[in-house]
Amino acid sequence: MATADPGEADPLSLRGVVPPTVTAFDEEESVDYDRTAAHARFVVDRGVHAVFPLGTNGEFPLLTQQERGRVVERVVEAVDGDVPVIAGVGAPSTYQTVAHAEHAESVGADGVVVVTPFYYPLDETGAIEHYRRVANAVSVPVYVYHIPSRTGNALSHDTLTELVEIDNVVGLKDSSKDVPWLVQTIDAHPELTYLSGSDSLLYTGLAVGCSGMVSAVANVFPELVVELYEAYTGGERKRARELQGTVFSVRNALKSGGGYMAGVKTALSFRDFDAGPLRSPLRRMDETERAELRERLEALDLI
Repeated sequence: MATADPGEADPLSLRGVVPPTVTAFDEEESVDYDRTAAHARFVVDRGVHAVFPLGTNGEFPLLTQQERGRVVERVVEAVDGDVPVIAGVGAPSTYQTVAHAEHAESVGADGVVVVTPFYYPLDETGAIEHYRRVANAVSVPVYVYHIPSRTGNALSHDTLTELVEIDNVVGLKDSSKDVPWLVQTIDAHPELTYLSGSDSLLYTGLAVGCSGMVSAVANVFPELVVELYEAYTGGERKRARELQGTVFSVRNALKSGGGYMAGVKTALSFRDFDAGPLRSPLRRMDETERAELRERLEALDLI
């Protein structure tokens, strides 16, 4: 089965590798906007197909509204139209989400990614009304970000059926890791664009009908994930499967100490890109963890 084309409802026709780019900080944990923008340029220059600032890897829940707005502005400037910028605008409240979405559109983001509201339990009526209000507030395409392990709010198939009727809702980034749920959703709503949201399921996502993938590994090694995508779409399935194995190994190494995002920023430093620390309470890797990560990435011949 070939990777699916983007959904006909999606004016951006998103496909390929979409890194959830990092937010860089200085040693005092203030946002380093120059380095944040430079990281977006780092992955674009290495062949990715779009960028997604202010996703989980962008530490969006730890930023102020003003910081989030400035990150989107600088990333849009840095990318300069070379690939689409789909900005994360999610927040616990619809009010905040709408404000983020309106600002992202005003500074030139090509689309917005709306994570399911988190902290408070959300019923079907609340979810539908949330996405309707966001979509009605902007004219750029809206992509639903489904990550129930982080939000505590899963979307049912019945809810998705209602969401796809909303103008501007054009795609879904699925980080549920629930492959049967994803397959059933793709079958029911082929007009949407689907992006696989887990590095453990890049190959699988393409095989079941996703047109692209949001990959944290691609924040550090965009060339690796682009090669996987191009091998798959070029019919070299055996090579793509081998590369998925390498991505598994990188993913496991990045998660070996301090959490996935600590691994991402540490590994970037091995590629001479300093994204600084994470914002507390997240922490960077200690020296022992750094040394172990370097050893594992050297064994994979990636640094």
